[in-house]
Amino acid sequence: MTTNEAELQAGDRATAAGEPDGIDVLTIEETIKIALNASRGRLQVTTLIDLQEQLRGHIALLRGPARKAADQMWRGATRWHRHITRLDGIERQAEQELSPLPFGALIEVQLMARDCQWLLDGYKENWR
Repeated sequence: MTTNEAELQAGDRATAAGEPDGIDVLTIEETIKIALNASRGRLQVTTLIDLQEQLRGHIALLRGPARKAADQMWRGATRWHRHITRLDGIERQAEQELSPLPFGALIEVQLMARDCQWLLDGYKENWR
């Protein structure tokens, strides 16, 4: 599944769930939970690939509100710099290919899940 397909599917679920901006918080939280617990049990690379694609889709949906929040901040502030630096890093990391090594892929997916959690927390708190 491509990132665009994941975005569309997530958007369809969110619209069906009544979210006005296409972001299904419950689905994103569930994906994050699964990704963070992926090391429990047998490690399946195909599962990690699927989780990466789902997280990419969630990040793609959440980065819009995160960018809008950055646009509302004073550009010279430390808060703005930290926010935009983290967001840029998340976007770059989401574009990277998953490691071919199972443990490396697990670490990358879990880091992506933490990034997605940061975006989701900011979204839920309306970026403070």
